[in-house]
Amino acid sequence: MRKPIRKAKIGTGDNPGAGGAVHAEPKVRELKNKGGAVEVAAPPSPPTPGRLAKKRGRTGIWYVMPWILGFLLFTALPMFASLYFSFTDYNLVSGEPPVWNSFDNWSKLFSDPTVRSSAWTTIVFGLFSLPFSLFVPLGLAFLLTSDKLRARSTFRMLFYLPSVVPLVAAVLLIHGVMNGQTGWLNKILSVVGINGPNWFQSEIWIYPALTFIGLWGVGNAMIIFIASMNAVPGSLYDAATIDGASQGQMFRHVTLPLISPVIFYNLVIALIGLFNYFLVPFVLNGGSGEPNGKTLFYPIYFFRNGFRLFDMGYAATLAWALFVVAIFITGLVFWSAKYWVHYEFSE
Repeated sequence: MRKPIRKAKIGTGDNPGAGGAVHAEPKVRELKNKGGAVEVAAPPSPPTPGRLAKKRGRTGIWYVMPWILGFLLFTALPMFASLYFSFTDYNLVSGEPPVWNSFDNWSKLFSDPTVRSSAWTTIVFGLFSLPFSLFVPLGLAFLLTSDKLRARSTFRMLFYLPSVVPLVAAVLLIHGVMNGQTGWLNKILSVVGINGPNWFQSEIWIYPALTFIGLWGVGNAMIIFIASMNAVPGSLYDAATIDGASQGQMFRHVTLPLISPVIFYNLVIALIGLFNYFLVPFVLNGGSGEPNGKTLFYPIYFFRNGFRLFDMGYAATLAWALFVVAIFITGLVFWSAKYWVHYEFSE
């Protein structure tokens, strides 16, 4: 005799697996009080998503608190202090407190001819060196991602290694190699009948020499370009090959648009480096501006006022003017990105 089939009750806990439409009733606990009566205690309610998010947010704040404190103490506080100093007459070594002078420093800024000349020197050098700082690592990355090149990993390591060398050591090394009297470069040129110039004392050759020093550390940008080129889908190259595109056409119409965000990133980094261009000319000539003021860049002039003339009030004004100009130019670059930077998932 067949046993009758037991039907599950919808909405009860008899058969919680029936078609996913049955909901198990919450379990309750029976508690006896002192009088012996039975009381039913409801289970504790699970934490709501809002409460859980707040708890995680508080935990996350504690994790980032060291960075927040470091930013407030070593970045935000000095910035606001320098903004205050820009409206004061403050000598760094006199021991006297800052004296409020309103907008005198800012008036001096707009009437100072050295500010204009140093800013123009920085702009000219940037127009000369920035293309090399972008196109040289881009070209190296293009060559080092070629399937026809053997030992690519070895060449990548060799081109990247110079960027590991500390910049001061690299500057001193290249200064010795390019020395006009005893440098190896001029001796090699003399072998083939070329009289090499005095690289660091010539007004014509100083910018090519500084640009060459800057190319010493292109390994970082090169590695980033290599990674971006390797991320381009191979199916796009296959489709372009079927359409009869040459290597140059594929690089222009496939590779460049897809790596344009990386080009944009390296451009912004190069601009920030230009606004902070100080260490190389300072190591070469101590910030003297030789030859004939060609290396008196804006950061060098700022350093001279702050830490040689000890006019910290005017130096703070120069620093804030540089900050405003850097933010403005970087904003222009970000604005222009919508016309030439292409993102894969952009609408």
